[in-house]
Formats: sequence, C-alpha cells, structure tokens
Amino acid sequence: MNITTRLKMMSFMQYFIWGSWLVTLGAYMINTLHFTGSDVGMVYSSKGLAAIVMPSLVGIIADKWLRADRAYVICHLVCAVALCYAAQVNEPGLMFWVMLVNAMAFMPTIALSNTISYSCLEQSGLDTVSHFPQVRVYGTVGFIAAMWAISLMGAELSNVQLYIAAAASLLLALYSLTLPAIPVATTKTSPSLASKLGLNAFILFKQPRMAVFFLFAMLLGAVLQITNTFGSPFLHDFARNPAYAESFIVKYPSILLSVSQMSEVFFILTIPYFLRRFGIKTVMLMSMVAWMLRFGLFAFGDPSATGFALLMLSMIVYGCAFDFFNISGSVFVEQEVSSDIRASAQGLFMTTVNGIGAYFGSVLSGMAVDYFSVDGVKDWQTIWLVFAAYALVLAVVFYFSFHYHHISKNSEMRTVAH
Repeated sequence: MNITTRLKMMSFMQYFIWGSWLVTLGAYMINTLHFTGSDVGMVYSSKGLAAIVMPSLVGIIADKWLRADRAYVICHLVCAVALCYAAQVNEPGLMFWVMLVNAMAFMPTIALSNTISYSCLEQSGLDTVSHFPQVRVYGTVGFIAAMWAISLMGAELSNVQLYIAAAASLLLALYSLTLPAIPVATTKTSPSLASKLGLNAFILFKQPRMAVFFLFAMLLGAVLQITNTFGSPFLHDFARNPAYAESFIVKYPSILLSVSQMSEVFFILTIPYFLRRFGIKTVMLMSMVAWMLRFGLFAFGDPSATGFALLMLSMIVYGCAFDFFNISGSVFVEQEVSSDIRASAQGLFMTTVNGIGAYFGSVLSGMAVDYFSVDGVKDWQTIWLVFAAYALVLAVVFYFSFHYHHISKNSEMRTVAH
C-alpha cells in the first residue's frame, strides 16, 4: 500500500471520530439532556481551552523528544476512554470536564495528523501543496460518513454517537502503530532557551504579516465554532412548527448538514490552484465572504421549498468558508516555516484556530443564543444575522490590515517569457 493511500486512511478515521459527535452533540445536550445554550457553549468551549495549550505543547514534544506518530497513538487511546465515559454523563459541569479531557487529547491529533502527512509526503519526495489536499479530502469523506451513520441510526439525540466515536478512536490508535516513523528534529544550530524549550515557532509573531495572519485565523476559528455548536440545534428547532415536524430537515438534519462536508471535498481539491493563482490573502477573503453567506442564508432558510433551497446554498458555501481558511492556512504555515519547527508551527496554528478562537466563539455564541431567546424559544434569524455581520466586518478589516503581495504562477511565467 503506497504512502498516500495509508495517509488517506488515517485522515478518514481522524475526522470520522470528530464527525460522530461534533455537529450532533449540541442537539443531544439541548433536546435530550435539557442543557441551556450557555451550558452547550461551555461544553464546546472545552475544545477551545484544550487547544490553547495542547497542540503547541504536543507539537513541541513531537519536534524535540517523542516521535509524532507515537504521540498520535497515545492521544487517541486517551480519547477512546474519555468519549466512552462522556456517554454516561448527564450533568453540564461533569460533561464539561470529561469533554475537556477528550479535547486535551484530540485537539493535538489534528495538527499531528498534518505533521505526519507533511513529513511522510516529504520523505517520499512528493510536493506537499499538490498532494496534501488529496490526503486531507479523505478526512472530509470520513466526517460525512460519520454524520450519515449517526443520522441514519437515529443517534443524533442519543449517547450512541459518543460510543461510536470512542470505538473509532481505539481503532485509529491501533492503525497508527503501522504508520512510518516520523523523526524528531536533530538540528543543534541554536543554543537559545527558546530552541531548548521548542518555542521557536513563536518567532513567527515577530513578522507583522504572520502576526496578522494568526490573529485572523483566531477570529475565523470563533466563526467556525458557531456553526459547529448550533447548526444542528437550529435545524432540530423546526420541529416546534407542526407544519415542519415530519420534514426531511427535522428527521435527518445531519444528512443535510453533511452537504457542507461534501462541498468541502470539491473546495479542498481547488486549494492548490487558488493558492498559486491568487495567494493566501485573496483565499482568506473568499472564506470570510463565504462565512457571511453561510449565516445569512441560515437566517432565511426553513423546510419550505424556497427555504430549503437557501439552506442547501448555505451548505454549499460552507466548503469554501471552511477550507479556504483552515486547510489553506495550514498549507501557508507549512510553506513559511522550516522543517525543524514544523510540528510546533502546525500546533501554533491549531491553537489560534481551535484554541483561543474556539473558546471565545463557543462561549460568546452560547451567550448570544440565550440573549436572543424568550422562554426557551430562540430567535434564530436574528442570531444568524448577527453572526453574518461579524463575518462581514472581519473581511473588511482583513482586507486593509493584511499586507501580502502575491505573484501568481501565471504572472511569473509571463515575466520570464517577456
């Protein structure tokens, strides 16, 4: 089995775990456990809190002391235990702590899976910009497969989703033992304290362009958590209307939401072209505009014929919204750093997106949902329009503050020809 196929299998299982609960856990907690919006936001914020420290910390360890593939195995074993226990919890405070343990183990695996992929591709002499999106797209396929499985099993509002995620974590830990060895850094060129502690990646903040990039990666990370946390509860809420109670959207909301991940499959494969042709600034701007459309279409969508079309369009633009900042950002960071701080830099990127951004996105969005709720009834249209306005403001500010000059591949060819 060639290395790209092996990495695709790893990517599939990595995101199958996440897809088993990430989108549906909020609906389970609200509808079955009767948690409030703030409770749900608090539980989801555990992911952000863990990602503030753990990806960078584990990245440093993987760069300096422990092989990335071995760290990957250990993390997924911890996830399997934590998810199995979470399935038995029905109290908000305890759910937060159990999911925090899970997040402390799982969040580093996202950056580690990227590191393993980049390293293996490099060892095989393959171009990371061209081949990594082809590997990563199988993660999206895995996420979709998990969402469909949970929905068709009728497990969206049950703890079965957590048991499935736990089993998948155990399986991936075992599979990871077969992956190629990822060597730790051997360079000894810098005797500085930062080098000894593995903090070299933080020097990226000395570059104004990179500092701004990481800032907006964090702010976009907040946007991502909004849709992950409340997309499914929003669709389940249409059951309150008797006219929509038996609609496809209410019965199988995860299948509708999975169209977002299907859209990812297409947009991931376009990343090499857009990055080479337009550069990271334009690609990130496209993402921000797509987030605005995602929320704006949610605001006016419903199970009626016209409303369903709007919801479907929202799912389609999600692919651009997510991939053009998350996957493209990871590739951009990979291109900007040296191999000896690869894992640290990927961990730092994950910390800004799924750490600080995720924490504030989860907490503040939960507060916003409760603020625009009266007697338990949520004003979803206003909620989504507020989030859409946030994405629009981000796009405008980013355009004027991120200074990046890109010469497209076509332009370079024309210059040489001239």
